[in-house]
This record gives sequence, C-alpha cells and structure tokens, in this order.
Amino acid sequence: MSQESSSPTSSTSARTAVVTGASSGIGAATVRTLTAAGWTVFALARREAKLNALAAETGCTPIVTDITDEESTQAAVDRILAAGPVKALVNCAGGAIGKDPVATANLDDWRAMYELNVLGTLRITQKLLPALKESSGSVLVISSTAGIEPYEGGAGYCASKFAERVMARVLRLELIGEPVRVIDIAPGMVHTDEFSVKRFHGDAAKAEAVYAGVPDPLKAEDIAECVRWALEQPDTVDVDQIVVRPRAEGSYTKVYRQA
Repeated sequence: MSQESSSPTSSTSARTAVVTGASSGIGAATVRTLTAAGWTVFALARREAKLNALAAETGCTPIVTDITDEESTQAAVDRILAAGPVKALVNCAGGAIGKDPVATANLDDWRAMYELNVLGTLRITQKLLPALKESSGSVLVISSTAGIEPYEGGAGYCASKFAERVMARVLRLELIGEPVRVIDIAPGMVHTDEFSVKRFHGDAAKAEAVYAGVPDPLKAEDIAECVRWALEQPDTVDVDQIVVRPRAEGSYTKVYRQA
C-alpha cells in the first residue's frame, strides 16, 4: 500500500510539508516528527549548518531561507514548487525580542518581531496558498498564548502574536468554500534551547529563570506532535485552534513553581 493511501489525509497530493524556522526549537522538532511519520519535508531557516545537520538526521530537504526577505523567500518557494505538490505549510518561524515595558521599549525590537512573526508568515503563506488550494492543503500557524492573554513586559511580542492569530483567523474566514484548512496552534510555556535566550539577548541566567521550579514545562516535541495530529486529520476536518500548556501553567500569570 502506498504511503499516501494509508494516510488519514486522503488526497491525490503527496504528503509534502514546508516547515519554516526549522533550524531549532519547535521547527526542528516538527521536521523530525513529520519525517518520522512519512512526510516529505522542506526545512526552511537562515542557519545553513543547523539545517544541514537536521537534513543528515531526518532526510528533509534543507533550504536556507530568510522569510523576512522577499528574494530569499521567492527563491525557496520556486524551488519547492518545482519539486511537485505541497500539502502543508507549517509556520514555525518566530521569536520574542526583549521584555521591556511599553514606555521604554526598543522600536527596533518591535519592528524585528513584526517582520518575522507577522510579515514573514504572511509572505510565505501568500506565495504557497495557490499550491495549497490545488492540493486541498493546510496552512498551519504556530502562534502563542501570548496572542490570547497579554502580560507586562510582553507588549511587543504579544502584539505580534495577536496579529498572527488574527491573520490566521481572517484567512480561515476568507477561504470558506475553498479546499484549504487554516490551523492555529497556540503553545504556552515551552522550554527550548533558544527562545528565552534570544529574548534576553543571550542572558542565559534570565532565560533559565523563566522555567525555574516549573515541573515539566512543555517540550518542542509536544508541539510537534500537535502539528502532526492536526495535519493528519481528514481534509474535511479543520482543527481551528489548539491551545496547549503544561499542566503547571494555568495562564501566564498563574504558574505553579516548586520551591
């Protein structure tokens, strides 16, 4: 039996996924999970060495891409579409920069978050949407609970993730009647190697304090499994949104920490 016919995602298109932000964290975990489940994966990110290592491990196709850059993104999309149909776009690329109050926030930090979290997601989604319509495919966005509940010091990141979530929701409404699913997965506290370190500009102590005392924060692999599950539902089943947190986190301001 062919891989396609045995898949819960019945379609005439091959199970090919494009994953952005694939060099680390949730993106890399998603590549590992999807390739293990039999998907063909194009892994997009800026860091060539990390992409090549991931390709050697998983068999994915690495494409060095900066989704905040028009030419880089177009070149990646051209290469992907030349290879055949695409079934899913998984928008993992994103990040938080800084945790300053609104009164003293750095405009460049806000601009960088919008360029990556919002405009980067928009750019590659627009370019792949026609192909996804042809394949009865899926647009999946990894947003954040920061796009649901704001918190002090998080205005820039929260604003960008609110925007990303609203973009996904509006796209879902605009595509009613079209053969495309739009899925939003909003993780809470996920302990990855780089997210908080980048947020605090390399300050490892501040980054580790985010998770201090929290029993079993989510791992990138937990979110990747949510991605796989959502994508492998039948084409007519749209998982509009998944909000996923560790058991210890009731909200951003209500987290259980062991002494």
